[in-house]
Amino acid sequence: MNSTTDPFDTTYKINSAAPVRDSFPIAFTKNFIAVLVWLILSYISGCVVVTFFRNQTFYEDPRYILFIHMIINDAVQLTVTIMLHVLSYIFYKINVSFCCVFILLAVFTTRSTPLNLAGMAIERYIAVCHPLRHSQICTVRRTYVLIVLIWVVCITPDITDLFVTLATEPNSFFHSAVFCLRQNVFKDPSLTYKRQAFDILYFLFVFLTLVYTYLRVLFAAKALSADKLGAKRARKTILLHGAQLLMCLLSYINPSIEIVLLMIFPGHILAIRYSTFLIVYILPRFLSPIIYGVRDEKFRRYLSRYIICGQCRVPAVKEHQERRVTPGNTQ
Repeated sequence: MNSTTDPFDTTYKINSAAPVRDSFPIAFTKNFIAVLVWLILSYISGCVVVTFFRNQTFYEDPRYILFIHMIINDAVQLTVTIMLHVLSYIFYKINVSFCCVFILLAVFTTRSTPLNLAGMAIERYIAVCHPLRHSQICTVRRTYVLIVLIWVVCITPDITDLFVTLATEPNSFFHSAVFCLRQNVFKDPSLTYKRQAFDILYFLFVFLTLVYTYLRVLFAAKALSADKLGAKRARKTILLHGAQLLMCLLSYINPSIEIVLLMIFPGHILAIRYSTFLIVYILPRFLSPIIYGVRDEKFRRYLSRYIICGQCRVPAVKEHQERRVTPGNTQ
């Protein structure tokens, strides 16, 4: 059994040349837990999405637009991940054409999250450090333009993998069945080097963006006397974005973690890979609803009507009576 080094393979990583399978009770338990976690997260994400679209005050605010974009993106990524996980147990091998669709969706949505975090951190930086210009710079239109740019950056490098594969592989390959891993579908060696170079630049940009915005907000908090509370909240939010980014980076060192754990617990490779699957690819999806859906006072007030009361629709709210939240009002 070989460990993959591709951080964007969100499937259960077992080499198709040396299949090792769980017994039925263990396989059923693992898939039951994975699907249960997916259902819980889907319910929470669904409540967050409904809360957003039922209240006009949210989709006129750039930071909430970026937030809901990340929630929907993570929901799609999680759904694709769980589907691949379950299919790997049921069928083991699936058609290459379908596998391409699953893999590309997983890659695109996985790449989108760090860039979205960078955009949200920049918005908080502008809100604290340039409050008078915030409403001019962070408009709804520019927010949607930013989302489009995020998807262009996420799709462009990896869609070339598909074009290279279409040009180099025979038609019969796309009608065959493989264990759905990225390296089993996009097999050209040059693609690996291209992905590694792009990944380094990609995450370096996001990391430096978060560090820069955090330090600027930190210095601004010391200099400001009027809105130190808002600056403190923004600083904590950017820190949480950094924690989320670090959890995304765990996918890069996941093979090394598996090797170390296998040395400590030899003979438990299936349990180790299932545990890292939950921690690296599933656990980070809990953070997004917590950062804004729970910590944000304004959003929490609306969200509680769905999660606690189980309402299907939001009671009528007089928007003109609601206090307008300032750009820095993030807990």
